[in-house]
Amino acid sequence: MKNILLSLVVAIGLVSCKEDTKEKVIDASKAVGAEVKESIDTVKVKAEKAIDTSKIKAKELIIKGAEKVEEGAKKVKEAARKKD
Repeated sequence: MKNILLSLVVAIGLVSCKEDTKEKVIDASKAVGAEVKESIDTVKVKAEKAIDTSKIKAKELIIKGAEKVEEGAKKVKEAARKKD
């Protein structure tokens, strides 16, 4: 009788531990999932900032290039007028 009771107590203890472990694993999985999502969001924000910065720099370079082309065109026009 003692052996049967002892076996039942041990079996109940093991079953209850398994449920706690499952809950802990589920909680840990949720936490990791949340951290991964936060990391992805952070990377997304940084990438968007870098893209915006690159667009601004590219626009500035295009404007400067256009200004230099205009200056060169003015010089060519002036040189052509002086030759006449």
